[in-house]
Amino acid sequence: MAAEATKELSDMASNVLSAARRLGFHRRLNTHPVESVDDPALAISAIGIAFLELSGLPSSEQHAALAASISRHTGADTAKTEEMLIVGRWLVTESNGPQSAIPRISRRLQKLDPAAFQPLLSVLNDVGQSGTGGLTDRQREALDDIARMMKLR
Repeated sequence: MAAEATKELSDMASNVLSAARRLGFHRRLNTHPVESVDDPALAISAIGIAFLELSGLPSSEQHAALAASISRHTGADTAKTEEMLIVGRWLVTESNGPQSAIPRISRRLQKLDPAAFQPLLSVLNDVGQSGTGGLTDRQREALDDIARMMKLR
């Protein structure tokens, strides 16, 4: 079992590295990985996966709905969207989980392109509608944080 777990971790790390290379993501030395994000679509993907995970472990249907929404609202093709989700998930992990990732990545998105909040809100709306019980309290708090960063509240 330990050998199998080690192989899975190795494969995951390889997948993240491969996806990052294909996206052209280059981590800058001595900075948090989020500060190396230069593509608003990648930031939107990372926030989307973090937002989805605030309601618990996402189902495959919710993940597929997130991918479709990201593709639709950012104009990315299916392959690029999946790669952005892989790297986005890694960014969430590097940010110590979804709750702390959302404000950190949202600040980065604000610096990259303030106009990118419109597609972000569309993606988050789709994520909220893909859940069965509506938004959780943690998701509502995250939306409030994002609204404050956008200076809507």
